[in-house]
Amino acid sequence: MTPSARLSAAIGVLDLVLAAGEPAEKALTNWGRASRFAGSGDRAAVRDLVYDALRRRASAAARGGGLTGRGLVLGLMREAGQEVLFSGEGHAPAVPDAADAGREPDATELLDLPEWLVPELRAGLGADFTAVAEALRSRAPVFLRANRVKTDVPGAVAALAEDGIGARPHPNAKDSLEVTENARKIQNARAYRDGWVELQDVSSQAVVEALPLTDGMKVLDHCAGGGGKTIAMAARARLKLLAHDANPRRMADLPERAKRAGVSVTLSERPEAGAPYDLVLVDAPCSGSGSWRRDPEGKWRLTPAALDQILVTQAAILDRVAPMVADGGWLAYATCSMLPSENRGQVEAFLARHPGWRLQRDHAFTPLQGGDGFFLALLQRS
Repeated sequence: MTPSARLSAAIGVLDLVLAAGEPAEKALTNWGRASRFAGSGDRAAVRDLVYDALRRRASAAARGGGLTGRGLVLGLMREAGQEVLFSGEGHAPAVPDAADAGREPDATELLDLPEWLVPELRAGLGADFTAVAEALRSRAPVFLRANRVKTDVPGAVAALAEDGIGARPHPNAKDSLEVTENARKIQNARAYRDGWVELQDVSSQAVVEALPLTDGMKVLDHCAGGGGKTIAMAARARLKLLAHDANPRRMADLPERAKRAGVSVTLSERPEAGAPYDLVLVDAPCSGSGSWRRDPEGKWRLTPAALDQILVTQAAILDRVAPMVADGGWLAYATCSMLPSENRGQVEAFLARHPGWRLQRDHAFTPLQGGDGFFLALLQRS
């Protein structure tokens, strides 16, 4: 495919996302299956265009003259100085006309954030707000965690290099690797297949690294999902480790992932039965505002009503797990959010409801440190 033909393909995918409400991943998969002429490089390029357009939706729509697939892709090309690709020749998009007249984005549109969330994000991020907003407009780096059960960081780097994948240590977590070359080869690499490395954002790794884990502890990962943090905890200490999720189907791959990593995890449908625990990790459902580089659809899909419901759910989970923690034990509350209402606000409300707890420390990460935005609070039961 020519570069111009890739633009046309991205426009078609984006129209399905914007007009029909189809998830971008599904729309891209269906396009790829229907476009047998497209090679792997073409599919990757179209995917990048679609996600870049969603990350920069507000500013691209302003520059491109409308919130349509054509408007977003044209806006991206105008920002990049490549409007010439809209030539109308062959499979290229048609030459822009009066209907495509764009304009320079205003100050709010340049942030590429939901306008209703800007005040809270600005309040929470302070002087970093503008730089974080700019970081969210670009693709996130790819990070791996070296699985210390099977190797170390130098060993993982060497194994990845055998498959042509470049990686380097990252300072935010001692087992982390930032992929510098051929990230799309990871899932076929021997180091990944054999469980030497796991895909995991560096901020997520730093959260697990900050947990007070020691051999012999009984630990519950209450919102385990796919089990990335579960497996990372298992690599840190010899634990009696249980994993639970409100939707057990999210944990479907966890047993196989644990086996590949060489660790042991027990799935639990009713975690109360295993209480008390020395530590409970609640990686709570959240707005996902810290990971909008990876899921740009999420920032435009979030509504005030949805955020209100998220806050209710987070509080309910914290209230549920509090009685499961042993005396002197730990409750680790984490979100991939940068919104104060989901982070310190939830912690303060929990402490007001549960006087027998103390906040020992908390930490907030933003994309300015390299990884996703994340929050961790470590609460200890008296």
